[in-house]
Amino acid sequence: MGARCLALLLLHGTLLLLPQLPIAGAATRYYTFNVKLQNVTRLCNTRAIPTVNGKFPGPKLVIREGDRVVVKVVNNIKDNITIHWHGVRQMQTGWSDGPAYVTQCPIRTGQSYVYNFTIAGQRGTLFWHAHVSWMRSTLYGPIIILPKAGLPLPFPKPHKDVPIVFGEWFNADPEAIIAQALQTGGGPNVSDAYTVNGLPGPFYNCSSKDTFRLKVRPGQTYLLRLINAALNDELFFSIANHTLTVVDVDAAYVKPFDTDVVLITPGQTTNVLLRAKPAEGCPPSTHLMLARPYATGRPGTFDNTTVAAVLEYAPPGHIKSRPLFRPPLPVFNDTAFATSFAAKLRSLASPDYPAHVPRRVDKPFFFTVGLGTTPCPGNQTCQGPTNTTKFTAAMNNVSFDMPTTALLQAHYTGNSAGVYTADFPVTPLEPFNYTGTPPNNTNVSNGTKVVVLPYNASVEVVLQDTSILGAESHPLHLHGFDFFVVGQGSGNYDPSKHPAEFNLVDPVQRNTVGVPAGGWVAIRFFADNPGVWFMHCHLEVHTSWGLKMAWVVNDGPLPEQKLMPPPSDLPKC
Repeated sequence: MGARCLALLLLHGTLLLLPQLPIAGAATRYYTFNVKLQNVTRLCNTRAIPTVNGKFPGPKLVIREGDRVVVKVVNNIKDNITIHWHGVRQMQTGWSDGPAYVTQCPIRTGQSYVYNFTIAGQRGTLFWHAHVSWMRSTLYGPIIILPKAGLPLPFPKPHKDVPIVFGEWFNADPEAIIAQALQTGGGPNVSDAYTVNGLPGPFYNCSSKDTFRLKVRPGQTYLLRLINAALNDELFFSIANHTLTVVDVDAAYVKPFDTDVVLITPGQTTNVLLRAKPAEGCPPSTHLMLARPYATGRPGTFDNTTVAAVLEYAPPGHIKSRPLFRPPLPVFNDTAFATSFAAKLRSLASPDYPAHVPRRVDKPFFFTVGLGTTPCPGNQTCQGPTNTTKFTAAMNNVSFDMPTTALLQAHYTGNSAGVYTADFPVTPLEPFNYTGTPPNNTNVSNGTKVVVLPYNASVEVVLQDTSILGAESHPLHLHGFDFFVVGQGSGNYDPSKHPAEFNLVDPVQRNTVGVPAGGWVAIRFFADNPGVWFMHCHLEVHTSWGLKMAWVVNDGPLPEQKLMPPPSDLPKC
């Protein structure tokens, strides 16, 4: 296989097939993730939660572009586990992507699996998280990708970089919460608090000591690596009296721009520069860092609280009291701000970091994205929109049924019969006024349907929100690819008008994009990664309800365009 010939690696008694790195100077970094229960107390409530190596949030991976990463995951809890390396391209290594029953069967109690992959063409911030049911509520951690050695950053070098990971805390077991919701057909109970680096902060009950504090030096520049690992909520974030400069999203550089507020959806990362004020203009003071939800649904259907962390200017001596500043944040349903913020994001598109935007389209798709209903089974009374229906969610009116065999294994062996069908609709089968008055019949169909793509096809997907059961923003995440966000707008997408307005020069490059509430977004990518790739809403409740599908990308003709064979320790269903 030339430069990508297979190398044998023996790790903890497991024989692995790994692509040799064509990048000079790259390292192989080894980690062990022991998934185990750990007693953690938040809000004066102690729960035994799943953790990696007893840490909450989990350990940080620090790697360089070009490095190989080898992680042995050992499952020591009763629940099934997989780990997804969110945003990592996984070129030819789909077996390491992680979503349960898509690229692998889950790791069962007492079993282990070694994930191995190479970071190529990415630098910035990503994160890892569990990808089974709602297990990612406590199983997550940062992935820090440094540039190749010797390569400068395309922005001022920071004095220090700091991960800021947003999460959600539940006093009850999240697995029990979603199980009950799926049984009753109603919406799941919302979280009890948001967290910053696992800490809820002073606005919550008995949590003043559980507050993340960032001490800064006057005049220094800090790189804050913002990660939204929350289960179900997009978040506004701001720091009192400080302007932030956005320089990177989803491990891709952007044209820098200043903002007082950042909007970040679950599944997204945003790197921002924070410039601490000069000493002469900054007496010892404390500035709150606040985050609260952006949500277009009804209050009560989301956790409408605010999490606080603290930015402190350390004084030369001890001072008992200091001024406290609090930043303003947009109201919870400020869609105008969401639209304006998204429009500011542009790829760097420089000679060193070009934007390879597909200019032609081989495979166009139009997917509706939204909620729906399904009838109650038998004589059961449900808690959905009516007492005879359950909440569900769908793309093109297909609510995805998870298989019991991993899709990638079925594709690789050629035994897809009975596992999935290749008939996911390319457009809605019954068009309607998507953002107008909803149709009378809101029931959805079900199936394990995929789209099959030839290798390296240029793909365009228009994602259209619907008003069925309320217009809502949906953060859509595509595994295995970065895509370019070439257009977005409000209302219904118009194929005769809107393509002429697309940005094909410097559109932002992402792996997760918010489908605007009551609007649409258009993305483009090259299908240059063979395998099976999940696409789903990163609001976990919507994924549980079926707002997901999968792309099957066939092998190309050359060795480096083919999916590698499965590793010998791949878990069995």
